[in-house]
Amino acid sequence: MIELKSAEEIRKIRESGALLKELFDMLDETIKEGMSTYDVDREAHEFMKRHHVTGPCLGYYGYPAVSCVSVNDTVIHGIPSKKIILKDGDLVSVDICLEKDGFISDSTHTYEIGTVSSAVHDLNVRTREALYRGIEAAGTANARVQDIAHAIESYIKQFGYGIVREYCGHGVGFEMHEDPLIFNYVSISNPNPKLRKGMVFAIEPMICMGSHRIKDLKDGWTVKTVDGSVACHWEHTVAITDNGVEILTR
Repeated sequence: MIELKSAEEIRKIRESGALLKELFDMLDETIKEGMSTYDVDREAHEFMKRHHVTGPCLGYYGYPAVSCVSVNDTVIHGIPSKKIILKDGDLVSVDICLEKDGFISDSTHTYEIGTVSSAVHDLNVRTREALYRGIEAAGTANARVQDIAHAIESYIKQFGYGIVREYCGHGVGFEMHEDPLIFNYVSISNPNPKLRKGMVFAIEPMICMGSHRIKDLKDGWTVKTVDGSVACHWEHTVAITDNGVEILTR
């Protein structure tokens, strides 16, 4: 069931999103070659402690961190580790949920470490562009969920990239994962509700340089590309308001 948020509830999610944006601003300045993915998560966790907020990923079905830090062929849900050291040429997606006063925002930024290849850079730029095209589609009159999917898919397919099909965006705000599901590809089997004022959801294209096929590792979390190709992930939390679509995590 889709839970519509009131103007006051959206204001609270906006406050959470603004602080999450501030957290990413901090990571923009600190993430670098030689850090471990554990170090990245620790930076995020310490930020949350300083601001007296929490990361609802921590403890979620036993997940051990406040962030997911996914490097190169890891698509999503990379568990932070002292053994995974960021190196020149890596592409690193950092996915974080932040809860402030009971309201949750969700965002993912992808970082290029040092000098990446032109192909990896293009993947990053194009995945981010796909996110914003999806957001723009959500703001059009009488939009539906699959209008977002169409905007993302029609842009991405020209490059021959794979679009992850098993995972997608979702409602957010009261919980980390709510209805509706926001897929990144069009299918008659996917739900297609009309977007309405009060809906808050995360749009998050997950794009692979090669095949869309993925595999889950035995740790129960890490998702990798089957062919070992680099993957990229960008995400914002948005709200449908009287004035159209608003990005709450920008």
